[in-house]
Amino acid sequence: MVNSWWELQILGVPDLEDSICWRLEDFGVRGTAREKKGDLYLVRAYLPKQEQQLDLTALLLLLRQDAATMGLPVPTIDSILIDEEDWASTWKEHWQPQEIGEYFLINPAWLPIPESERLILRLDPGVAFGTGHHATTQLCLEALERHVTGGTVVADIGCGSGILSIGALLLGASKVYAVDTDPLAVQSTRSNQELNQISSDRLVVHQGSVERLLQLKPVDGIVCNILAEVIINLIPQLGAIALPTTWGILSGILINQAQSVTETLEENGWTVGSIQQQNDWCCLNIQR
Repeated sequence: MVNSWWELQILGVPDLEDSICWRLEDFGVRGTAREKKGDLYLVRAYLPKQEQQLDLTALLLLLRQDAATMGLPVPTIDSILIDEEDWASTWKEHWQPQEIGEYFLINPAWLPIPESERLILRLDPGVAFGTGHHATTQLCLEALERHVTGGTVVADIGCGSGILSIGALLLGASKVYAVDTDPLAVQSTRSNQELNQISSDRLVVHQGSVERLLQLKPVDGIVCNILAEVIINLIPQLGAIALPTTWGILSGILINQAQSVTETLEENGWTVGSIQQQNDWCCLNIQR
C-alpha cells in the first residue's frame, strides 16, 4: 500500500526562511528544500500524512507572529498530497552544492563528490536543522573559519544536522563535543559523521545540552546556533565549560534581539568582540 505525504509550499521573503524551518520542526517535517522565486523563496516541506494531522492554521499563526516581530510580509502556505515514492526524490531536486565562506563546499549526500579545492562537507540533513542554506548556519561556518586552528576543542550546543561540528573538524579541530535535546538531531549528526568518515573519538555526540558537557574538560570554543531565548537561558551555564581564553559563536539571533543577548553575556563574564549580520539575522563572536 502506498502511503501519502503532505508537501507544504511556503512562499515568503528570504529573511523569514530560518523561522519557517524552525517552526516546521514542530510539525514532524521529514525534509525541506528551497528554491528562489523572484525576490521570494519557496520552502517545500514534507511530512507523512498518517503520523500527524496537518494544522495549517496553527502553522500560519506562528509564522504571522514571526513576520510581525520582524516587520516582514506574512508568507503564504499551500499543501498537496503526494505518494511516498515521490516525496523522497522531490525535495532533493531543489538542493544543489553550495559554497560558503572561503573554504567550504556543502555537497548533498546523494550527489557525486565534485573536484574542488574547498573543504567538501557532505550532508544529508534528514529532519534536523542545518543545511547550509540558512543565514545563521552560513554566519556560523564563516565565523568558524576565523576561530578554529589545529588542535582546537569545540562544543557544539544544539548540533542539529551536525554541519557546524563537521565544519569545525574539517578546519582542523581535534575534537568536537556535539549535543542536542532532539533525538532525531542526534541521529542526523551521527549519520553525517559516518558520511564524512569522521571517527567517534573526534566527534562525540550526545543527547542533551550543556549538562552533558560539565563532566568534560573545558573547551577552546563554543558554537551555538539555536534561538535567542534559548541562548539567553544557556549563557549562565557556559562559564562552567570554558577556559579564560575560550571563544564563542552564537547565532539564531535576530538583530533586534542582539542587545538582550549581549546584556546577558556581559552579566555572566563574556564580551562581544564583533557582530556579523546577514539579512535580519546576526552572529555574535564572544570572548571570556
